[in-house]
Amino acid sequence: MKNFMDKLIEAIEEKENPTVMGLDPNLDFIPEPIVTDVLARIEDPQERAAEMIFRFNQGLLEAVHGIIPAVKPQLAYYEMYGAPGVAAFAKTCNLAKAMGFLVIADGKRNDIGQTASAYAAGYLGDITYPCGKTVRSYAVDALTVNPYLGRDGIMPFLETGKPHQRGVFALVRTSNPSATEIQDQRLIGGRTVYEAVADLLDTWGADYIGDYGYSALGAVVGATWPEEAGKLRQAHPHLFFLVPGYGAQGGNAASVKPNFDKNGRGAIINASRSLIAAWKKEGGNGKDYQEATLREARLMRDQLRQALVKGI
Repeated sequence: MKNFMDKLIEAIEEKENPTVMGLDPNLDFIPEPIVTDVLARIEDPQERAAEMIFRFNQGLLEAVHGIIPAVKPQLAYYEMYGAPGVAAFAKTCNLAKAMGFLVIADGKRNDIGQTASAYAAGYLGDITYPCGKTVRSYAVDALTVNPYLGRDGIMPFLETGKPHQRGVFALVRTSNPSATEIQDQRLIGGRTVYEAVADLLDTWGADYIGDYGYSALGAVVGATWPEEAGKLRQAHPHLFFLVPGYGAQGGNAASVKPNFDKNGRGAIINASRSLIAAWKKEGGNGKDYQEATLREARLMRDQLRQALVKGI
């Protein structure tokens, strides 16, 4: 049965590009022309921030349309500006979907029971209201979650997403340096915590395998841990990897290659700052930020293609 990972694989292969662009719109990344225009028209500070973010995202999406198959808005950068920020997130998702991108919401949600079901309905389901109308809250294809609460915190997302071919990525081996403080702890029997979590994902996602052999429950595996990623790839052939940490956090084409299977599938590589703030490396006021992002997106795509061809 076709699932979200099947759709993701097909989108990647259509574009020949296993890249997802992280839409993490720090206000420092907003080019001066957008800032100047918004400040002249809007007085409320939250509304200003939200409009700047949406305008910036719109330009980024236009820049990489046809090049990158998916985007990953990080909810923290929207929620911090209150209701207007959340509205900018929703508008960004709607626009991205209308343009043909797959959308992965990076929220790392974590809860159980009815609360987990409520999160799942909001991001991966369709909500039927008392008037009888069914409406989607957010145009999202997949959501990141934290597996710390166990099966109870994962299954509501899988069950809600399945009828709609929507997916889940659970944290396994994250890219931050202090991940070792918890994820590398040894359990009785010798496995690390992250290895045990990956084993659990296999079990929880076993009934959600798609046509390409990957479960609708994927794993977040950081680009800065290539040795660990290679071992996880070999041990877990049914887990699709979402790989953050490329570019500004130190990951590169060589370090992410172990995340892919022998067919060059099984992973999508996230870059945020290196793409959306590419213009800052070139100086100026950001007037040409779309061209800078496009150049960086093409460079990343080409480097990944070269690394995968050499690895097969």
